[in-house]
Amino acid sequence: MTKQESVNFVINKLYELYPEIPIPLDHKDPYTLLIAVLMSAQSTDVRVNQITPLLFEQADNPYDMVKLTVDDIREIIKPVGLSPMKSKGIHGLSQILIDEHNGEVPQSFEALEALPAVGHKTASVVMSQAFGIPAFPVDTHIHRLMYRWNLSSGKNVTQTEKDAKRLFPKELWNDLHLQIIWYGREYSPARGWNLDKDIITKTIGRKSVIQDYYKSKKS
Repeated sequence: MTKQESVNFVINKLYELYPEIPIPLDHKDPYTLLIAVLMSAQSTDVRVNQITPLLFEQADNPYDMVKLTVDDIREIIKPVGLSPMKSKGIHGLSQILIDEHNGEVPQSFEALEALPAVGHKTASVVMSQAFGIPAFPVDTHIHRLMYRWNLSSGKNVTQTEKDAKRLFPKELWNDLHLQIIWYGREYSPARGWNLDKDIITKTIGRKSVIQDYYKSKKS
C-alpha cells in the first residue's frame, strides 16, 4: 500500500467509525474550553470534566475568575494535578484577556500562545474546536498512532504535527485529530493493546511495530 493509499484508508476508516465526533472536554464557549484544555495537561479528560463544573460554578468568565485568588483556584483544581502552575496560568491569562482582549479569547495562534500556561497544543485545540480554524493538535494518542501507522518518524510531536498536516487534507484536520484520539483510546492504546481489534494498525502498520507486538505475545 502506498503512503497515499494508507492515508485514504485511515480517513475512510475513521469516518466510518466516528461519523459524529464528540469533543472530549466539556465546555460552553471559547473561554471555558481554553481553561479546560489548560487543566488537561498531564491529566485525563475524564478527571478534568469532573472538576471544571466546580470551577465554572464559581467563575466561567475572566471577570469572575480574577475575583478568585490563585489559592482559591488551586484548591478547586487540585485533583487534576500540577495545580500550582495551572492556577497561576488561569488567573494570569484571565487578567490578560481583560486587559488586552476585552475579556474575549483571541482568535490567533500568536495571541493565544502569548498567554501564560498556553502552549502550541493548547492554542491549536482552541483554534480548532472553539473557532473552527484548521489546526492539528498532537497529543500522546496522535503521536503514538502516527508512528504505529508509519505516517511519521515519531521523533517528536513537532515532527508528528508537520507530517499530519502534510499528509491529511487541511479541510479534514479538525475532524481527524479528534477521530484519531478516540480511535487511540478505543482500539490502539499504549498498553493492553489488541492488534486484532486495531484494524488500521493491522492493515497499514509499521512492520517493526507489528513484529514487536507478536514477539511480546509469544514471550
